[in-house]
Parts: sequence; structure tokens; C-alpha cells
Amino acid sequence: MTTPILRVQELKKIFSRSGREGFAAVDGVSFDVGGGECVGLIGESGSGKSTVANLVARLLDPTGGRIYLEGNDVTAADVRAVCRTVQMVFQSPRESFDPRRTLGDGVGESLRNAGQSAAEARAAVAELFEAVGLSPDFASRYPHEVSGGQCQRAAIARAIAIGPKLLICDEATSALDVTVQADIVALLSRLIRARAMACLFICHDLALAQGFCDRLLVMREGKIVEAGAADEVIQSPKTEYTKMLLDSIL
Repeated sequence: MTTPILRVQELKKIFSRSGREGFAAVDGVSFDVGGGECVGLIGESGSGKSTVANLVARLLDPTGGRIYLEGNDVTAADVRAVCRTVQMVFQSPRESFDPRRTLGDGVGESLRNAGQSAAEARAAVAELFEAVGLSPDFASRYPHEVSGGQCQRAAIARAIAIGPKLLICDEATSALDVTVQADIVALLSRLIRARAMACLFICHDLALAQGFCDRLLVMREGKIVEAGAADEVIQSPKTEYTKMLLDSIL
């Protein structure tokens, strides 16, 4: 059996509250994601989706449970130890770039940090921009000089620059209009399959998740309350909570 790129076992995160019992943002979550597979994590705001993402990317330390990347236990690893394996695409692309630096500088930073010369990094950045549907001359532009969709394409180029095995998209399309959302999702789908990456796609738009994801995990109050093939979860929900989520978009 092939080892999944990501495996999470009984993951838990409790945030302390002054003078009060701690709040379990993530409470016993388990799942895995294989290469070339996209798993959607859906649920209402505050259900724990982004906390799971931050735990997996090692931006937060878990209270309990284990996190495995390609079979290696990274539960106690810091973000620098996993950044070549895991990359994130965030909701607000402009905020994820340094406004004082060009998009090309931002995309090429990880390549330079990995030992590429400035000339090698520039050539690689041009190829990355073309891979995400941008002209290489976008490398000389600043985040405020491009549209939201173009900036998100540059953010995706930055995320795939060093060949991660797992791409986490945390509401990566929610700040974009519907037409641009479709274009970005099509781009992500193509890149994930072509590069055999695993993808954890965090989203509150069930219709979008159904069209993009292979499987869906429904979160409520820090727990996974339903899981299955995307079409199965959407067309034949088993829990009242999932039915409620579906009713809210009809």
C-alpha cells in the first residue's frame, strides 16, 4: 500500500483561555491525503478548518495527536523543517507578499534560499509564471499593480517553486469573483495532477469543493462529522449538519 503524503491521527489543539477551561479548536481529527488527490475540508467559520491547516504546516503546535508527511513524524518539527514538503496558498494573496518587493522577488526567494544563483532563480521564476498563466514580465510588478486573480496566480507560483508534496489552500479562492475562482481552481487542478501533489483544500463553498475535490471532510466544532467521496457527501449527506450546510446555499 502506498504511503499517503499526509496522515493526521487524532489531532487536537486546545487554546487556553484566561481563568477558564481551554477551548478545543481541533478535537481528535484523523485523515490522510495521497499524491494527486485533493481532499476538501469544509464547514462553517470557526469549525476548526484553518487551525488544522496551520497545525499541518507547523505554524501551530498541536496539543495532541500525530502528523506524518511521507511517513515521517513531523508532529514536533518546526516550519523550516517542513517548508520544502508543505506550502500554503492563503485567502488574501496581496497580504502574503511584501509590498516593497516585486512578485518575482517573492516567488524566487525560496529558490535563492535553496542555493540557486540569481540568474538561475530569474529563469526559474519566468518558467513558474508561465506555468500559472502569467507572462514572465509580471515578475517585475509589485503586488498592488496586479489584479487579485493575477496576484493569486503569483502566490501559487511561489508555493510550487520548490516542488512541495503537499499544497494547502486555505480559502484560496474566497476573495475572488466567481469567474476568477473557476480559473484558479482549474489551474490548481492541473498543477496538482501534473505534479502528483497532495492538496488539502479548505473551503466553505460546497459547490466549489464538490467540483474540485476527490473527497470531502465536513468539520463541526473541531470534529470531522462526515467524510466520503465529494459527490456522495453532497448528493447524499448522512448528517443533519451537512444537510444544513447544503440547505444554506440553495
